[in-house]
Amino acid sequence: MAPFPAVALTAITMLMHPTVTALYRHPVKGFTPEALNEVLLEAGRWFPNDRMWAVENGPSGFDPEAPEPISKTRFTVLARQEALARIRTRWDDTTRTLQVAMEGQGLTVQMDDPISRSAFTAWLADVLGEAAKGPLRLIDAGPRHRFMDSHRGRVSVLNLASVRDLEARLGVPLDPLRFRANLWVEGWEPWVENDLSGVALTIGEASLVGDKPIVRCAATEVDPATGVRDIEVVGALWEQYGHRLCGLYCSIQTGGRIALGDPVSRPA
Repeated sequence: MAPFPAVALTAITMLMHPTVTALYRHPVKGFTPEALNEVLLEAGRWFPNDRMWAVENGPSGFDPEAPEPISKTRFTVLARQEALARIRTRWDDTTRTLQVAMEGQGLTVQMDDPISRSAFTAWLADVLGEAAKGPLRLIDAGPRHRFMDSHRGRVSVLNLASVRDLEARLGVPLDPLRFRANLWVEGWEPWVENDLSGVALTIGEASLVGDKPIVRCAATEVDPATGVRDIEVVGALWEQYGHRLCGLYCSIQTGGRIALGDPVSRPA
């Protein structure tokens, strides 16, 4: 999976102003992202079709009628089930189907059909083996919730300069996909996002406000291409910078279209 969809790396390095260089949604929490060319944000909502679904790893206690944030340990996630990185998914919003593929085998999940969802979780249980600790069940977040790691997380933004700074200190390549962000920004100084809480950002036609930096977990330690746990990213962040942060959660203040190449601006 190419880390920079529809944007040549040589062009990215020549940018003079902060710019959107990638957009991603993760329809099912913990599973692989889909690259997008543009997206329409709505005020007060989430990144569209992101973390709409999750797979319970044993009963989670989630109540769709009274949704509350639940620990990621109740779900299948990369932090605990790294094999998920080898499963490719694609969401079709028109038909409400999820295409799932792994090593040449695939299935189409009709998300509104309990039998189809059960067939998917049975297949997933075989893939995960002992890593599936309890009965697996695909659950819907509903219209008033998303399965984000933070209840304040609406859109996750990644500063590519910060990733490169960490990469240079470690001396090994770091695929930005490890950080599972919705929106990548090129053109900021490294780690500027750690100081953007409460700061207004204009991105394309939309306006966002920084909520808080993202505290990273063991999901970042999994190679997104191979599903191998290979780099202790969380420990490296602490050793190199004295924090475990990389990225920024934002809320959507004014809706609008965002597309690849759109400018990102903030107050001087």
